[in-house]
Amino acid sequence: MKILGIDVGGSGIKAAVVNTKTGELITERHRIPTPKPATPEAVAEVIKKMTEHFNWTKAVGCSFPTTIVDGKCIHSGNLSKDWLNVKVDKLFRKATKLPFYISNDADLAGVAEVNLGAGKKEKGVTIVITIGTGIGSGLFFNKKLIPNLELGKLLHSNGEIIEFYAADSIRKKEGLSLKEWALRFDELLEYTRVVFSPSLIILGGGISKKYDDFKQYLGTDVPIKVAKFKNNAGIIGAAMYANKRLKD
Repeated sequence: MKILGIDVGGSGIKAAVVNTKTGELITERHRIPTPKPATPEAVAEVIKKMTEHFNWTKAVGCSFPTTIVDGKCIHSGNLSKDWLNVKVDKLFRKATKLPFYISNDADLAGVAEVNLGAGKKEKGVTIVITIGTGIGSGLFFNKKLIPNLELGKLLHSNGEIIEFYAADSIRKKEGLSLKEWALRFDELLEYTRVVFSPSLIILGGGISKKYDDFKQYLGTDVPIKVAKFKNNAGIIGAAMYANKRLKD
């Protein structure tokens, strides 16, 4: 089935029409910078422009960078405090006059990866970790999503929320070397290993492209793979999620 997938991120909003059986992008990916400030009204306007760009008139899947329960933001996330308790699906439906199916961005990136990507052949517990402005995570058991795992919101032993200690944005902000950052990130991986005993960890986000350069600094013995779909995973997973919801 062909469905428009939209991935809302802290710096950009990206979309493409996706073949949900293969994960192939049928159209060129289109990107619009995330508005500053990223208020609900401003983002909804970009979403409207995105659907108009593709002349889209059917259901849309959307990955969103915070915890989503029944279409509502449970946490404000890294976009704007104004998102707290907003029904995102209704907001985007009102802006576009189209049905929207929305879930957490890391969860939906994981949907793409465990079904069609790096975790396609894996069974048991798989955890997807996306590293960017913050740290997102998705938890899967035998490819079934257990939604809204927020590893990035854990408290580090220094009292900080761990994504404010080990996200890629912090590496850039503090001018950390790849080794310095990787040693921080390894602390999160070790916690993940102890608590979940995963069979596989899949890394996504821009920094994952440098995995071969920093893997030597990671001490975990859990197998790690880089996301097959890279920055398109959220788009693909969003389309797959909408397709599943339409069939339910």
